[in-house]
Amino acid sequence: MRRTKVIIMGAAGRDFHNFNVFFRDNPEYEVVAFTAAQIPGIAGRRYPPELAGPLYPEGIPIEPEERLAELVRHHQVDRVVFAYSDVSHQYVMERAAVAQAAGADFWLLGPTSTQLSAKKPVVAVCAVRTGCGKSQTTRKVARILKSWGKKVVVVRHPMPYGDLRSQVVQRFETLSDLDRYNCTIEEREEFEPHLREGTVVYAGVDYGKILRMAEEEADVILWDGGNNDFPFFRTDVLIVVTDPLRAGHERTYWPGSVNIRMADVVVINKIDTAPLADIERLRHSIYELNPRARVVEAASPVSVEEPEVVAGKKVLAIEDGPSVTHGEMPFGAGAVAARKLRATLVDPRPYAVNSIRETFELYPHLGPVLPAMGYGDHQIRDLAETICRVPCEAILIATPVDLRRLIALPKPATRVHYELQEIGHPTLEEVLRELL
Repeated sequence: MRRTKVIIMGAAGRDFHNFNVFFRDNPEYEVVAFTAAQIPGIAGRRYPPELAGPLYPEGIPIEPEERLAELVRHHQVDRVVFAYSDVSHQYVMERAAVAQAAGADFWLLGPTSTQLSAKKPVVAVCAVRTGCGKSQTTRKVARILKSWGKKVVVVRHPMPYGDLRSQVVQRFETLSDLDRYNCTIEEREEFEPHLREGTVVYAGVDYGKILRMAEEEADVILWDGGNNDFPFFRTDVLIVVTDPLRAGHERTYWPGSVNIRMADVVVINKIDTAPLADIERLRHSIYELNPRARVVEAASPVSVEEPEVVAGKKVLAIEDGPSVTHGEMPFGAGAVAARKLRATLVDPRPYAVNSIRETFELYPHLGPVLPAMGYGDHQIRDLAETICRVPCEAILIATPVDLRRLIALPKPATRVHYELQEIGHPTLEEVLRELL
């Protein structure tokens, strides 16, 4: 009997998970290819046979998404599965149109089909968009659970951008583990803040294996979501962070619009910087979409380690890459901190080289800030050269990772920090006590 032929559209994360839990050992389906988008340099690889299982002795090719229609026709594909995140509903349906016009059905696998069950309680922090404030919310939740005497282990949404064979299960306990696994800047941005607070982090490719290992050492598993994806594990508490600076996106971006409807707790972040009308609009939207959710209001005030380094000077602000690229934010915490210190932002765009120049061309919404792009060694070199070319007096590092550990910066530099600060009641601790 002919197996149903499938292509999985992804970005080196959700696509591999959906394959592992839904397709890998299912003889009814044959996954003929993955396609790759969003992340530079992940196409042209192969999902290795060691991970793909006995049905795929040669592994599975990873092709550029631009070849989707050609691949559907060539392989006579029956189903195209969309499996990446932080894209508009318009964007998703345009890909659906390409797939269907080429002759395939279009699938979206949801939580019921793809989530794994844990033996320990799972608290998940997700969002409706990249850059809402998941990271500081996750750190806040970890501190709360630890204060109750719980052993907390963070499981981070995947970012396997290197050798997949060596990234099946990754356990991070110290900063040296970041070097041992040859982590990209994007991985370091997510892992390093947890490690600095003494929290073990797991990530990788096979989240069934990761879950079994995390269960062995955790009282509570804390899922740290990526982009605006929903969790890979069934949750006891789902916390979803929203951003009033992008009010309305909770309804129009995939799959954040799933998260907002499933949430047990919704955090409205940035209420100290967003216009009141947008905050009210978001409150009303949350109530319409999910009236049962508990709502926590919060700010993420910025602080600068050494404000005298940048105050009143010409400054290059280096922002968290994903937040200001596919998260569609024109600026981040670096620009906010610069304004507070009456510094002048130096526009890096005229000085960008190679892949960094291409990033600015791909994301024209960006303001005069530099996204910390570093998905591979070549991009880190391009980032370093761009920084050297910008005629600034000081550098403001607004990324969760200290870039000074990776790049020799040519000018005095200091870092921006931001932590979640609840305003009023309920607080996260109050709702966690109630729901757990």
